[in-house]
Amino acid sequence: MKYAVCNETFQDWPFEKAFQYAREVGYTGIEIAPFTLAQFATEVTPEQRATVKQQIKDADLECVGLHWLLAKTEGFYLTTPDEAVRKKTGDYLADLARLCRDLDGSIMVLGSPQQRNLLPGVSHEQGMEFAAEVIKQAMPVLEDCGVTLALEPLGPGEGDFLNTAELGIELAKMVDSPNCKLHLDVKAMSSEEKPIADIIRDSKDWTAHFHANDPNLLGPGMGEVEFDPIFAALKETEYDGWVSVEVFNYEPGIETICESSMRYMREVEARV
Repeated sequence: MKYAVCNETFQDWPFEKAFQYAREVGYTGIEIAPFTLAQFATEVTPEQRATVKQQIKDADLECVGLHWLLAKTEGFYLTTPDEAVRKKTGDYLADLARLCRDLDGSIMVLGSPQQRNLLPGVSHEQGMEFAAEVIKQAMPVLEDCGVTLALEPLGPGEGDFLNTAELGIELAKMVDSPNCKLHLDVKAMSSEEKPIADIIRDSKDWTAHFHANDPNLLGPGMGEVEFDPIFAALKETEYDGWVSVEVFNYEPGIETICESSMRYMREVEARV
């Protein structure tokens, strides 16, 4: 397994300290939330991009790519009937792809439920069409940058659009690009009726990225979800991408989250 951790986990730690600590714990990849660099990707200067890229390299880490793509931004929406906003959103996904490339990343995880939830009068079918249009607009730049957009299904507790892996695959098929795939998240998959291991098996031809966490918003092994069948399914399907730790509750402390998650994942990997 290739283990990574999302950089917002480190909160106010300087990047250099966070990256070096992540490597010491055993992570070999770092996943970047754009809002930790600037509110908008276009505000991240060439000098800043070069500095962060070098900091990642100096820590002996690889840049996985970006996630939380539209978090803390304004003016973007994936499923809006407003054509001008869809155009602006597609252009911004292209800007994010350039940022991802400049950091040596290759994956962009598209979650951002607050910028994709269905607006009044928009059906899920219409939302799928609007989202596909936005993503198709950005695809030539993603393909040119060598970046894969990984569509993230999220549970109904977070939104009402793209709630299952099957719908994520359906949207990827509508986009019809080798650079548009699926992202799987343990917390999100826990909301589906289908067992997580079965979701992994059924999605094996589409999965480009994977987040390890728990419905309690903490890291793997810090809640009730058992990862043995999950890792067994990843192994069975020959998944060779990143397993990236993403948490939403930082109360246990940065060190506890990072070290406990890594320790548990290594124990599970050794068992399966």
